[in-house]
Amino acid sequence: MIASHTKPGATVFDGFGGSCTTAMGTLLCSRPTSEMIATAKRLRLPVTWGARHAVVYELSGLGSFLGETLCSRPSPNGFRKAAESILRQCESEYGWMYQARDDRNQEGNIRYAIWSECIRCHQCRAETPLWESSVCLDPAEISSDFRCRRCGKTEKLNGHHRATVKRSDDILGEEFTSRKRVLARVYGSTGSRAWSREPLSSDRELLERVQSTTIPDAYPVIRMMGKGGANWGDLYRSGYHEGITHVHHFYSRRNLIALASVNRLIAEAPRAQRAILSLWLSSYNVSHSTLMTRVVAKSGQRDLVTTSNQPGVLYLSGLPVEKNVFDGLRRKIKTIVNALECLADTEGTVTIRQGSCTNTHLADKSIDYVFTDPPFGGNIPYSEANFLSEAWLGRFTETAEEAIISPAQGKGLIEYEHLMAAAFHELNRIMKPTAKATVVFHSTQSSVWNALVSAFRSGGFSVEASSVLDKTQGSFKQVTTPNAVKGDSLILLRKGEITKRENGHDVKAVIRGLVAKALRGRDPEEQSNQRLYSRFIKQYIDEHAEPPLGATAFFKELEQHFVRDGELTLSK
Repeated sequence: MIASHTKPGATVFDGFGGSCTTAMGTLLCSRPTSEMIATAKRLRLPVTWGARHAVVYELSGLGSFLGETLCSRPSPNGFRKAAESILRQCESEYGWMYQARDDRNQEGNIRYAIWSECIRCHQCRAETPLWESSVCLDPAEISSDFRCRRCGKTEKLNGHHRATVKRSDDILGEEFTSRKRVLARVYGSTGSRAWSREPLSSDRELLERVQSTTIPDAYPVIRMMGKGGANWGDLYRSGYHEGITHVHHFYSRRNLIALASVNRLIAEAPRAQRAILSLWLSSYNVSHSTLMTRVVAKSGQRDLVTTSNQPGVLYLSGLPVEKNVFDGLRRKIKTIVNALECLADTEGTVTIRQGSCTNTHLADKSIDYVFTDPPFGGNIPYSEANFLSEAWLGRFTETAEEAIISPAQGKGLIEYEHLMAAAFHELNRIMKPTAKATVVFHSTQSSVWNALVSAFRSGGFSVEASSVLDKTQGSFKQVTTPNAVKGDSLILLRKGEITKRENGHDVKAVIRGLVAKALRGRDPEEQSNQRLYSRFIKQYIDEHAEPPLGATAFFKELEQHFVRDGELTLSK
C-alpha cells in the first residue's frame, strides 16, 4: 500500500501506530523482500522502490517501544551474543528450577507443566481436579462434563464452583484468596527424547524449593490498571481473576523468578543493547510465561496441544500451562535476529512518538500519504491487554486520549466518535491537498461504523474507494466468534467536500444484490455470512451512508430471506 501510493522521498504518517508496522513497511520500501516484489508484479502495481520517511504516533507504551526499538535497527549479531550470554548466566543460577526425573528415572529438563483447577461437586462437596474429571488423552479431549471422583455424579461442568485456597503473598506481605491449582502433568526432554508423565513427589519437592527461593528484585509490583482489588477494568472477570489484583499474580513463582533473573541482567547490559533485549523478553513474557498460557484439544491428536495466551483478553483457563522460560527465550533469539536482519540495511528516516494523533508536532500540508488502523470501538481494550507487558517496561498507555468504548474509562460511543473526529481533523491539517489516507477498520456494530463515517465526514474527508482486506490469518475474535466479520475493510479517503449519496434501495434489496453477485462468482468465501456483511458495509461506506444493520441483525436477514437448507439462495 505504501509503495503503491507514494514515491521515494515521500513522508508517510500513521496516527494509530500499534506496533508501528507502518514505519517498518516504509523502511522495507527501500529494500523490498522477494515476496513484496512478486506481489507488486502480480497485481501490476506502478511501484517505484526506494527510501521513504515515516512519522508514527502511538498512545501505548508497548507499541511505541516496539517501533522505536526495531526501527533503530540494532545489530543482529550484537543482540544474539548479548541474549545468549544472559541465558547462560541465568541458567547457571536458576536452571535447576526446570530439572526433573523423566519417565525412565533419568535426569531431564521440564519443557512445560500443566496445572489444573479443582472443581467442587454440587452433590457431596468433594474437590476433583479438572484434569481428572474432564480430560482424556489418546485421543485428546477436554470434556464439558464433570465427574466427581468421590460420589461419581456426572453433570455439566458449567455452573460448578472452583475450589479456592488462601495463600500467603510474601511480595505484598499479606494473604489473598485465589483459585486452587494442582500440578496435573509434566512434559520434558532427556537429550533429544521428549516425554510426559504424571507428577512425582520429586516435582512437589522441587516446587517447595522454588517457593522458598528469593525472587530477583527486577519485576513489577504494580496494581492491575493502577487500581487492584476487584473489577479493575473491562477485562476483569470475577471468576478466573479471583485473587488477581497485581501484575505478579499472573505468574507462577518459578516463571517469575526466571523472568526477573533475565530482566535484572538486561538492566546491567550496555545501554545501547537494553532496548532490544527488553523487546526479546517482552516477546515471550505475556504470551508464553504467564498462567494465561493454555492447552487445547485438537481433532486427531493423542495429547493436548500447548498454545499462547488468548490475544486481546486476560483469560486464565482451568488448565494453565507453565512453560520453561529459558527454553522459550532461546527459541525467540532466532526470530528476532531474522527481523533485525530484514531491517538492517533499509534506508529512510523514522520518527515515532508516544502520544495522541489529535495534536501532532507536524506542519500543515506536510504528509504525502496516511496508512492507519484505528481502534475498532470497544473491540479490544488495548491499554488493559498491554498492561502486563507495559508494567515490565515501566512505560504505560496514555489512556485519556485513547479512542475506545470503555465502561472502565467512562467512555461511550459519543466519546469515541469525538476522539476519532479530532484525529481526522488533525489528519486533514497535516496532509497535502492531493494526499490520500488508507484506513483499516472492522466492526460488527452498525453504531460503531456510523461513528466512523461521522468522524471522517467531520474531518473533511470523502471516500474514494473501499475494499475488503484478506488477511493470511484472522484475529482470534474473527476466527472464534460466531457473528464475527472476517476481512477488515480498507477505506481510501481523500480531502474534499462530501456529497452524501443516498442509497436508493431498501436493505433487503441491497442484500439481494450482494447475494446475487456472490452466487454468480461461485467463490465459497464470498458466499459466507461474514464476507457478505463486509461487502454490505463496503456498499454503504462507498455511498457515504450510515450502515443500517449490525452483523447479528444482518445475519438474521440473510437466514430469513436468502438461506434454504443451509445454502445461500435467491429463491427461498
